[in-house]
Amino acid sequence: MTPAAGPSYVAAVLMLYLDLPDTPLRPSPQDQSLARRLYKQGVPLPLVESALLLASLRRLLRPGDLPPLPPIRSLAYFQPVVTELQQQPLPDGYLHYLRLKFQRAAKAPPSDVQKTTFSDDR
Repeated sequence: MTPAAGPSYVAAVLMLYLDLPDTPLRPSPQDQSLARRLYKQGVPLPLVESALLLASLRRLLRPGDLPPLPPIRSLAYFQPVVTELQQQPLPDGYLHYLRLKFQRAAKAPPSDVQKTTFSDDR
């Protein structure tokens, strides 16, 4: 990675992060610092995107009977998944699968929402 690529890498990481559900509207200085650190460590952008999607999917696909999770307040929330994927890389093509899975999960209504006005007990 070249030094000139640093700002675009950081911007891409922050945009991916902010586009996820339950994340802040703006990145904090700590989020920006972590994105710069990921760049300096040479963490590939597809790996970061995979980690963000995977962690978000784990949240979105939780059983509906569990209490809701609090909003994500920091990019650091995803750091353990970045580390996990560095140690155990995903197979080729898995990022594409995660993107599709995330699109479907983000569009699906929550499981506790009533889908019709008709009751099954009539």
